[in-house]
Amino acid sequence: MMDVFPTTTQASAARAAPAAAPSMITADFQTFLRLLTTQMQNQDPLNPMESTEFASQLAQFSGVEQQVRTNDLLTGLQAGLATQGMGQLGGWIGMEARAEMPVNFEGQTVTLAGAPNVLADRMELVVRDARGLVVQQIPVPLSADRFTWDGTDLSGNTVPEGVYSFTIQNWSGEDMIEERGAMVYSIIEEAQLVGGEVWLTMEGGLSIPAQTVLGLRRAAS
Repeated sequence: MMDVFPTTTQASAARAAPAAAPSMITADFQTFLRLLTTQMQNQDPLNPMESTEFASQLAQFSGVEQQVRTNDLLTGLQAGLATQGMGQLGGWIGMEARAEMPVNFEGQTVTLAGAPNVLADRMELVVRDARGLVVQQIPVPLSADRFTWDGTDLSGNTVPEGVYSFTIQNWSGEDMIEERGAMVYSIIEEAQLVGGEVWLTMEGGLSIPAQTVLGLRRAAS
């Protein structure tokens, strides 16, 4: 299984960080008051501190304190909204998503679709491994209908397990008009909140941002 999620330790540290901010502000404020009191006690009697200067320093610190608290509140609000969005995505679990994404191949048949160019007279599927090397290039139907790749390479042998990406080439005669990412259909196994963003774990353990999903349908039984 592959994932891109932070470790449990990192996640715990991230959750603990906002809670530490208020105590840090309080400590800094107490230090500020002690320093200010010491300054007033040791000021020159012939040249005492102006009350306006004291008020200005206090106002500046108070402003910084308020800004930090506001930032913490905004961070908490954003996390809450992201969590709410993830809750709504709970219904996606077990459904089939369509997106431009790589696949962690483990021997399964991969379902894909391409977008035919109006000027094209044929389309070809190009499969590349994690190093970007072409392992398969085969003709596919000139339509937006779904088709499958059986996991074989240019020699007809099953490719090793690993991550593979897919593109569709549109051809007109001997000229390639364009090459774009193929749509991959895969079952959603999990939704997880990572850094305030919802990520989906697909078949094979590969994860993608939820916002990259372009289509959703019930998985065939």
